[in-house]
Amino acid sequence: MELTNSILLNRFFTRNTFKQLLSEGESSAYSAVIRRYIVNDTSLTNGECISEIYHYLKTDYQNEYYYKNTLLNKLLLGIYNPRTTTALTEVPVGSSKADFILINGKAIVYEIKTALDNLDRLDGQIKDYYRAFSRVVVVTSEEKYDEISQKLIGSPVGICLLTKKGTLSTPKKPAEYRDDLSKSIMFKILRKKEYEHILIKIFGSLPNVSQFEYYRACKTLFESLSTDDAYNLFTQALKLRTKIDIVEYSNVPYELKFLVYFSNFSKSDYTKLNRFLYS
Repeated sequence: MELTNSILLNRFFTRNTFKQLLSEGESSAYSAVIRRYIVNDTSLTNGECISEIYHYLKTDYQNEYYYKNTLLNKLLLGIYNPRTTTALTEVPVGSSKADFILINGKAIVYEIKTALDNLDRLDGQIKDYYRAFSRVVVVTSEEKYDEISQKLIGSPVGICLLTKKGTLSTPKKPAEYRDDLSKSIMFKILRKKEYEHILIKIFGSLPNVSQFEYYRACKTLFESLSTDDAYNLFTQALKLRTKIDIVEYSNVPYELKFLVYFSNFSKSDYTKLNRFLYS
């Protein structure tokens, strides 16, 4: 695929593109992809055009969005439940960013390696993730499976396979591994309100120090916890991060589930989206 085409498709299913569509009624990225990939687009609704573009991703260009959306649909909405399980994306962990995380009774990091990706950074990414999470899974394509499975022999890392038909299988389940958990790294991931809530819950109060010393004092208190207690409180805090309107969200098309889940939609946003999809 030409670089220009891949850049266009990667810009299509993004929060910025759809935010612009809903607020301004148009987006150059959206229009460019429709013109390039849809024949007789004037006879189709926006929802039908989006469905056709997504089908193209499935058959010809399984990019990162396609992987993330499949994981969210098949796992969060298919196996688990958005009322009891939380998904996170692009969470900074050390020098890496976790592509997709699911948290219910346990937390699992999913690192995506599409057929288009190389594996140069994989070892470092896995090492980073185990400093904050106890389970890691690499999600990859049929083309990459042999290379990754050889790389992960003897490792606690699981492997999830996304087939060309869009189905998921787990030829290697992740094993829990807590040896490298770092309370310092976990604390850095937490937001201020999250670590304050933890400290009040455990210690009954917050450090009475100057603003300059406050962050360090909070971090010291958190790090005084046992690693297991810190990890459990850390994952409980992350589980509360994402909230969606379950009823409104249930009406979002399959193709846009990931995008909308992480867009913090209000009721008016859902109304605008429905109006856009049927126009």
